[in-house]
Amino acid sequence: MLDCKKALKDFVSYIVVEKGLSKNTVLAYKTDILKFIAFAQKKQILVEDFEHHDITNFLWDIKVEGLKPRSICRLIESLRQFYKFLNSEDLVKNNPTVYLASPRIPENLPGMLTFDEVMLLLNSISTDDEMNIRNRAMLELLYATGLRVSELINLKFSDINLVDCFLRIVGKGSKERLVPFGKKAKNFIDIYLSKRKPLLSKDDNIFVSRLGRKLSRVEFWRQLKNIAKNTGITKNITPHTLRHSFATHLLAGGADIRFVQEMLGHASISTTQIYTHLDKEKIIQQHKKFHPRG
Repeated sequence: MLDCKKALKDFVSYIVVEKGLSKNTVLAYKTDILKFIAFAQKKQILVEDFEHHDITNFLWDIKVEGLKPRSICRLIESLRQFYKFLNSEDLVKNNPTVYLASPRIPENLPGMLTFDEVMLLLNSISTDDEMNIRNRAMLELLYATGLRVSELINLKFSDINLVDCFLRIVGKGSKERLVPFGKKAKNFIDIYLSKRKPLLSKDDNIFVSRLGRKLSRVEFWRQLKNIAKNTGITKNITPHTLRHSFATHLLAGGADIRFVQEMLGHASISTTQIYTHLDKEKIIQQHKKFHPRG
């Protein structure tokens, strides 16, 4: 009989060490497999005896609970990877996930700002104290690089080159990339650093709270919400909105999609391609200009 507890522990070690998956992905996979093991125990079916219809029954139970298609897709991938691992270790003979079909995920285009809205957001931040200057520097850098918010708040002095204007980022799956930024972002970072409390070492976080502590995701999000509220922009603005805007504006300006993929740290170009569908206004203008019936 398969020792599910040990199998899960070994599987987690495998996806951490050999697959190099991020902490969030590992946690998601582990959570999914724990749900699956609980279902197997409830139905009194051994994990090694599962057939295709048993897996579909499990997925149906999960769907009835209200799990969204995107989460079900991840759950299916978790099961695929789990059984693939069990097969490779000769812990089970069959693989009931082979013919699983993933549900179609509705394409939700990410929210973004126009260039004018980005400028309105950035220019609305006063530079009358250290914290406002910090916020301006962070948002300028976010729009200049398309960083994830976790990458932004974890930036250390050893990660930034202010002479050649580029960042060294270790993103999802511990993948390293170099990301350039422009003069505007550099200017506000320089101003912020000139007013920031004394620097201690290259391992210090660049962006810190008023008390000199590492800035949290929640605190940064709160600051952004307050800034956005004062601009009058009615769109829901999150840190990811600036990441989306960065990618969309680059592609609309003619940037190569593979360059944008590298900047964003996407493992697959298909993830980046969603941004090619966003500039509807430009598409309409091009149609009117060039189509004989436009």
